Amino acid sequence: MVVRSYEDECQFLEKLGPHTWKIKSGFQPNMKVDGVFYVNEQLEKLMFEELRNACRPGMVGGFLPGVKQIANVAALPGIVGRSVGLPDIHSGYGFAIGNMAAFDMGNPEAVVSPGGVGFDINCGVRLIRTNLTERDVQPVKEQLTQSIFDHIPVGVGSKGIIPMNAKDLEEALEMGMDWSLREGYVWPEDKEHCEEYGRMLNADPNCVSTRAKKRGLPQLGTLGAGNHYAEIQVVDEIFDPFAAGQMGIDQKGQVVVMIHCGSRGFGHQVATDALVAMEKAMKRDKIEVNDRQLACARIQSEEGQNYLKGMACAANFAWVNRSSMTFLTRQAFAKMFKSDPDDLDMHVIYDVSHNIAKVEQHLVEGKPKTLLVHRKGSTRAFPPHHPLIPVDYQLTGQPVLIGGTMGSCSYVLTGTEQGMAETFGSTCHGAGRALSRAKSRRTIDYHQVLEKLQSQGISIRVASPKLVMEEAPESYKNVTDVVDTCHAVGISKKCIKLRPIGVIKG
Repeated sequence: MVVRSYEDECQFLEKLGPHTWKIKSGFQPNMKVDGVFYVNEQLEKLMFEELRNACRPGMVGGFLPGVKQIANVAALPGIVGRSVGLPDIHSGYGFAIGNMAAFDMGNPEAVVSPGGVGFDINCGVRLIRTNLTERDVQPVKEQLTQSIFDHIPVGVGSKGIIPMNAKDLEEALEMGMDWSLREGYVWPEDKEHCEEYGRMLNADPNCVSTRAKKRGLPQLGTLGAGNHYAEIQVVDEIFDPFAAGQMGIDQKGQVVVMIHCGSRGFGHQVATDALVAMEKAMKRDKIEVNDRQLACARIQSEEGQNYLKGMACAANFAWVNRSSMTFLTRQAFAKMFKSDPDDLDMHVIYDVSHNIAKVEQHLVEGKPKTLLVHRKGSTRAFPPHHPLIPVDYQLTGQPVLIGGTMGSCSYVLTGTEQGMAETFGSTCHGAGRALSRAKSRRTIDYHQVLEKLQSQGISIRVASPKLVMEEAPESYKNVTDVVDTCHAVGISKKCIKLRPIGVIKG
């Protein structure tokens, strides 16, 4: 490993514009394309401070800063365009979280890497609108928050209440939201407003280990812990009234529900199993990478195809999981307001994934190519008139759901043509961590966090109060900085700002 000073590292970084930095080939060994990352002034300071810390004596072999991870991804076989770091980027396993990259399916050397998807496969966000206002909800806010907490199983060891046996699980893994529809847990129109219509068709449960299925069976319909949440939110600001209107958002103060979760232990096991298989495939096929966490396999190899089929099962699991919690949320609202969920207009605005790899068509140097696009901590953001987004959003672009941190605002964005050209139709996914979980536990007092949320008028229910330290707003970057950066560079467009009034956490 070449050890360079911070000043030497910075010679490979070039500022292209107010928010755009280029990582030149040579920053890390064997880079096949350049890297790029997007930051505003505040996020830029965090990015360079992370790099500076990594260059200090004694730090060699420690964590890899986001900028180096972007460069290591740029060295993977078959990558096209650029390795992209989004404004919420922070250190992760293999790929940084907030890093996306695309690989040419027509290149036999091109690879798929589980580190480019993450362990929580199809961790994503769903937004459900209502016709209620903050005035309707405030008098019963505490009871409503408690009701959702009671309906949705939360916490590390939580078990689902959706009846399911081994046969049901196999069918859910293959069918995704079509299983939920058949079983009566979703409305038909829910599928229309979900990425991939809530089902990846290449899913094959035979490519999933028995251990993964055992881990997943009791967890379907559970929120889990970590940064997962269900929030009662209020529309705080509308930046694009026409696009918001297409989503059924027509006034400030309107109440919505945001659900953020993924594939739980099932997805984690799928990723773990694939990494073991891919380490063997790399030796066989003599694939070399800069970081062993970037374990990968040729896309067309048996290991590559098995992972993609298993990953699709985990993605379907996650969509069924969020659908199950949508069902439980609708029940909680119906019970509280003594009204049918349909009368409360509890329709899904959209459901997006931010940990996934998908086959997509894009232009590369002016020519159409079929690519495997890895998005890790990155959200698909397709522009107006794209054939893969719902009819409702053809004139506005795909809704993009950006979750904030506990107690801070969230956003709805829309996709743009600029994003299609620059980032393969991708944008940020959330705030992005500024402190590690360990440092958060050492430096933040959970009593103070809970008191601060209460002082903001936010009802909170948590299964493990001490977990609050890891998820405190101070542990994350400012989500407004992240969203404003994406808006400024044009890779997505601000539409709606949301603020929480009720938070359910594991």
